[in-house]
Amino acid sequence: MEVVGERAERNQMIEVEDLTKTFGEGDDAVEAVRGVGFTVGEGEIFGLLGANGAGKSTTVLMLATLLAPTSGSARVAGFDLERDGGSIRRSVGAALQETGLDPIQTGGELLDLHARLYGFDGPAADARRDQLLELVGLEDAAGRRIGTYSGGMRRRLDLAAALVNRPRVLFLDEPTTGLDPASRRAIWEEVEQLRGEGVTVLLTTQYLEEADRLADRVAIMADGRIVANGTPEELKSGLGEDVIEVEFTDEAAAERAAVAIGGEARALAGEVRVPAADGPAELIRVVGTLKEAGIEAESVSLARPTLDDVFLGIVADEGDQA
Repeated sequence: MEVVGERAERNQMIEVEDLTKTFGEGDDAVEAVRGVGFTVGEGEIFGLLGANGAGKSTTVLMLATLLAPTSGSARVAGFDLERDGGSIRRSVGAALQETGLDPIQTGGELLDLHARLYGFDGPAADARRDQLLELVGLEDAAGRRIGTYSGGMRRRLDLAAALVNRPRVLFLDEPTTGLDPASRRAIWEEVEQLRGEGVTVLLTTQYLEEADRLADRVAIMADGRIVANGTPEELKSGLGEDVIEVEFTDEAAAERAAVAIGGEARALAGEVRVPAADGPAELIRVVGTLKEAGIEAESVSLARPTLDDVFLGIVADEGDQA
């Protein structure tokens, strides 16, 4: 399934065409990224979704000039990936999965160092440091050693460090992985604020809820390829049907229920989701099936599709074609 959304005319800050990355040679070669292509407009948040190993992080590393492509082409912030790597690095910021923060430094010292490395003088470096600490809500922790920071505080500091040079394009590689809900929401709010300031954001994530809230457009990756592309609403409406949601107290009960319901029922994290072209009729069938099987659910409801349904459907289709 591929959906391509309409976009308002704007400057293209990321342009990717047939980008590939192969690791190894001969029989040992692994195609991590296979002919990826997309564009991202100025001030847009673009989400790359996919499971581990789908090629999301490899794509970001190439666009951030940290990994050389095998073939294909790209332009970032108006600069050619192959010829203008230095200009790209001066125009972008990146918060990757491995932060590499020094636990001995304080948060303020880290940002002050980054500012000076980017050419800010003393007073300007101090001002930029304080501005970023306020942005990510770490003013009160500026004098604490980073080794005492929580996971959420570290990710917010890493985001601040990626913004020191006032980048036109920001790469965020799974920025909220492992964070508690409150820390995730704090990161989301900061990313939304950056979009309001005109920063272009390329976000990779495994959290469908995150992409649904933040991204103007999303591309779903599987096995190194983009298999769907569009706005969250376009991708969800492309399913063309409601979904039955059945919640359980444990995952084992959900697995049994999915087998009993059959068809396209899918169990995930203690919930079964069933595509329903005729919602009310399918709801009656599901309730009756569970009753006959002696399986008790916490709740059964009829809902609109989510990006989880889109993603699971695409993964299933890819598996059938493999």
